[in-house]
Amino acid sequence: MNTPSTNPGPARGPADHEVRDQIVAAATEHFRLYGYSKTTVSDLAKSIGFSKAYIYKFFESKQAIGERICANCLREIETDVRAAIASTNRPPEKLRRMFKAAVESSLRLFFEDRRLYDIAATAATERWATVRAFEERIKAMLQDILRQGRDSDDFERKTPLDEAATAIYLVMRPYLNPLLLQHSLDHTEDAPAQLSSLVLRSLSP
Repeated sequence: MNTPSTNPGPARGPADHEVRDQIVAAATEHFRLYGYSKTTVSDLAKSIGFSKAYIYKFFESKQAIGERICANCLREIETDVRAAIASTNRPPEKLRRMFKAAVESSLRLFFEDRRLYDIAATAATERWATVRAFEERIKAMLQDILRQGRDSDDFERKTPLDEAATAIYLVMRPYLNPLLLQHSLDHTEDAPAQLSSLVLRSLSP
């Protein structure tokens, strides 16, 4: 599968300018210490040693910086999920491993670092572009697995492909969305196997 590009949000200045990466790295650390919602661009400028005006040359707002950090986090989850899918050739097993990797990677990223959870929660609440793009890539992965499963006669063919992929995504969503995941922590150990088994039974030809 080809890896679609991410949409990290509005950015200014030269695309390859190392200062942008420096701002993002410093902002990530600052948000870890103080939280996203409590930090202003002025606070960030002081901590980095840049002027506020200079930061605005590269990012139009605090959200634009947050979107870039969020994109980096979601890219980690996506990388884990893609690796899990690629580790087997059987479509049913791809789906099982996708569920497992998505839950484990989300837990690690969103809850091992509570300050970064603050950014993820804000992104999910406000439906940032990075979040919407991530959701579409997850659905595209699901469609690809479903297509392969239909070709191998493992899955039924009656349900429209996009409808089936969206339905499966909605089953996965409580374990991909940080706002929902915090209410599902008691079930994360067993949920991937149980939910993927339920979905696979519904996909039987």
